[in-house]
Amino acid sequence: MGINLNPFTWWNGATWGTMVGLIGKERVGDDELGNVYYQGGKDTNGNPRRWVIYQGANDASRISPEWFSWLHHQIDDVPDRAFPPQRRWEKPAVPNLTGTALAYRPPGALEKGGHRAAATGDYEAWTPEG
Repeated sequence: MGINLNPFTWWNGATWGTMVGLIGKERVGDDELGNVYYQGGKDTNGNPRRWVIYQGANDASRISPEWFSWLHHQIDDVPDRAFPPQRRWEKPAVPNLTGTALAYRPPGALEKGGHRAAATGDYEAWTPEG
């Protein structure tokens, strides 16, 4: 049995202070990754304040483009009502995989052995005598 650090840390979910701050705010929806979105109060420009509480690690790339638009006031209504339903050919959003084992590594990358394909021979190195 491990220690529950969630009440004291911000990088793996909301702290108690954040959860207390959301009391009285309206829960407007959640996404396919389990993130929960809230709205309430006004900012200095008179726009409604909006929050996301991440399910798991706090990584901004884990927000779908639709909810990003809502968070940044690019759309007024929640994505479920503002956008048409997802088409079958659309792929789901994926988080940023940089720094993980699933990150893209081109041929010749050190993580893939550091060996790249041989040059095709169309390059001739410059020499000062030439």
